Amino acid sequence: MSDTLARPDTGGSAPPRANAVVAVLAFAGIVVSLMQTLVIPIVPELPKYLDASASNAAWAVTATLLAAAVATPVAGRIGDMYGKRRMLLVSIALLVTGSVVCALSDSLVPMIVGRVLQGLAGAVIPLGISIMRDVLPAERLAGATALMSASLGVGGALGLPSAALIADKFNWHVLFWTSAVLGAAAAVLVMVLVPESKVRTGGRFDLVGSLGLATGLVSLLLAISKGGDWGWTSGTVLGLFALAVAVLVAWGFFELRTAQPLVDLRTTARRQVLFTNLASVALGFSMFAMSLVLPQLLQLPEVTGYGLGKSMLYTGLVLAPQGLVMMATAPLSAAISKSKGPKVTLMIGALVVATGYVLNILLMSEVWHLILASCVIGAGVGFAYGAMPALIMGAVPASETAAANSLNALMRSIGTSFASAVAGVVLAQMTITFGTTALPSQDGFRAVMATGAGAALLAFVLCLFLPRHRPAAVPATPEVTGVLDLKQA
Repeated sequence: MSDTLARPDTGGSAPPRANAVVAVLAFAGIVVSLMQTLVIPIVPELPKYLDASASNAAWAVTATLLAAAVATPVAGRIGDMYGKRRMLLVSIALLVTGSVVCALSDSLVPMIVGRVLQGLAGAVIPLGISIMRDVLPAERLAGATALMSASLGVGGALGLPSAALIADKFNWHVLFWTSAVLGAAAAVLVMVLVPESKVRTGGRFDLVGSLGLATGLVSLLLAISKGGDWGWTSGTVLGLFALAVAVLVAWGFFELRTAQPLVDLRTTARRQVLFTNLASVALGFSMFAMSLVLPQLLQLPEVTGYGLGKSMLYTGLVLAPQGLVMMATAPLSAAISKSKGPKVTLMIGALVVATGYVLNILLMSEVWHLILASCVIGAGVGFAYGAMPALIMGAVPASETAAANSLNALMRSIGTSFASAVAGVVLAQMTITFGTTALPSQDGFRAVMATGAGAALLAFVLCLFLPRHRPAAVPATPEVTGVLDLKQA
């Protein structure tokens, strides 16, 4: 491995190559998060574009969520076993392939296939964070992982106005061609500038465990995401919830008895890992609640008395500063984690997010009110998401980094899925009649924002159970020790 990327024993300025690695991995993270917001501007038009019903066209969004949930922990484990850079390139290749399939689609089935392939790239950000742990100098790690975590929000915030502009000015297929080109550029940059980590676990892949986790997660997330459409008390939804519980419990028992499990539940049960993951669910819920409320407030007609009557493009431009704030707070998040510990950073982030929601409840009648609230929430998310990888990596061996970070990313995704379901129920129940159409009421939006604030405060409380001090470094496993010795030679 290049000397410029070896982890030095003493501090010093970061070598130029390390800067390039950070920039490339962050760019890859932004590209993948762009994919998640890509279809938002065209969702109302998808039934017409694909000659399908609205409920069937919605699978273009749901399929990506399910695929990402299944792929993230599996790709993380495979990366730990066979090479994180290799798995990162496979994930990006799936993104490019899925984008091309969608770009060539004019009907529902190939669109869903393409969106599934895009969703399989969901592990790029946790894989990137894990590569950083293995190859970057120690003094760069906190800032780099904070930036990589922030790329999730940056891509989402910048993707909305970009996608709205492209959809407004060009054929909708251009959205996916753009995604394919950006993905190909990310792959080339990774191949040229990012080295392969030699930290591997080896062993045999847990196929039974991966199938069990996939079945349980798909059942759970499908019930959550489709409960509003199918009916929360319908036999299908209740059956999916029951299946999820049964399969995940059986999967847990199986993993505890497997020599080389897909997810090391004993490591996951460590206090620092467990409560970081629980806080991640709460913060994932809190972050996504804003994404559901603010666009609707901006686009509802002004005659409602609280809607601002803006276009999708205008809405995207209003929300874009939030992503830039997330990126700007990454260095500050890293500095606080370095001086006070990532627990403090995560607690600060949770409180800032809650403050942003309280501001939004009080101030929601002007565009600048929503910009202010979204930026405050974005700053809190930047703090929190920068601290989570540090907490996870401080409690797991280097050989399990990708799997542990991928599981943490999955916890955030589960939180966002619950947010979508809860917000959907609240806004469907609290409505006003506008003409012949029922629209979410202002009190409904306030209720969702209050729930988002409550979720952020719950994350703060969960942080109280984290260890007061950062634990000593986890001893390297025998197969890792030689790699670390070579890096320090």
